[in-house]
Amino acid sequence: QVRPVESGGGLVQAGDSLRLSCVSSERSLSTYNVAWFRQAPGKEREFVSLVSWSGTSTDYADSVKGRFTISRNGAKDTVYLQMNSLKPEDTAVYICAASVVRDTSPGMYTYWGQGTQVTVSS
Repeated sequence: QVRPVESGGGLVQAGDSLRLSCVSSERSLSTYNVAWFRQAPGKEREFVSLVSWSGTSTDYADSVKGRFTISRNGAKDTVYLQMNSLKPEDTAVYICAASVVRDTSPGMYTYWGQGTQVTVSS
């Protein structure tokens, strides 16, 4: 069973950076495609970024392209989301999810973490 666990959220100012991490507390993430989604109060969950199980393929939402970078460590069991030039509109709960399918739709993800709060003040 894959159980994603996120860390690294916090309160920052606009223009600052944060790095989120996602690991599994049980079975390794190394053979799964992993995505980050985010959900702000009163809004639907939205896709942010994904990385393939091999680490060779990535995808980003238009709203974060050029500012966020997703990656995996050498063992492929940890996924990072480096977030630079943060904006107040990036404020949300960021949630890590794993799937055997490479997709941007939350419905295609089986395993979900609890999320980590990112708050960006202006």
